[in-house]
Amino acid sequence: MSKRNNRSSVCIVIPTYNEKENLMKLIPEIEEVAKQSNLPITILIVDDASPDGTAKAAEDLSERYGNISVLRRLGKLGIGSAYKDGFKRALEIGCDIVVEMDADLSHNPKHLPNLIDEIHRGNDLVIGSRYVPGGSVPGWPFKRRFTSKSANFYAKTLLGLDAKDVTSGYRAFKASSLLKADYSTVRSEGYMFQVEMVHRFKEKGLKIFEIPIEFIDRRVGESKLGLDEISKFATGVFGIFLKRLF
Repeated sequence: MSKRNNRSSVCIVIPTYNEKENLMKLIPEIEEVAKQSNLPITILIVDDASPDGTAKAAEDLSERYGNISVLRRLGKLGIGSAYKDGFKRALEIGCDIVVEMDADLSHNPKHLPNLIDEIHRGNDLVIGSRYVPGGSVPGWPFKRRFTSKSANFYAKTLLGLDAKDVTSGYRAFKASSLLKADYSTVRSEGYMFQVEMVHRFKEKGLKIFEIPIEFIDRRVGESKLGLDEISKFATGVFGIFLKRLF
């Protein structure tokens, strides 16, 4: 592992909706990894008015740790807009590196140092990938594996992307590169948001790198993957494909 530049401030953006129970487990794990790895982090919770009190729980955790901010939104506005609002806040407070991760315990904080190290090595976007050597999805049934790999193949083929896991939501960005990619104009939601961001970075000639991660399916709460999400994904990818042609 390369020597980490500890002067680079890191903002971890975590969108939430009814993730109180998961967040109470996740935050201490992130804080422990940051402490052991000497990472200067800010955690930004972007909450869409969770009725289970997620935002209040995050504010209570902030009193304990001192490096947590909560961005309360007025309703369930979508994960794409949540990330954009989170990125905007991270840039406003001057963070050098922005990390996005889910609150559902599927993204292990142990991978954070490697994601950040690869930004320091000169990459603009580092993806925590399930599909590069060393990556894994333990416990996934065949149907879930097939759906995920098919979605990646479909997006990569139509959009000419080189990354193996373009739908992964565990990734790190060089803050200045988010501006170069004009992230604020991305309109996609759901898994399409992740794909369009990769597409933007490639179109701008920015450096994309993948590191292997172990992805653990959510243990508490409901999965966001359904037929409606799959349909929107397929339509969204095809829309960007048409824009590339015309």
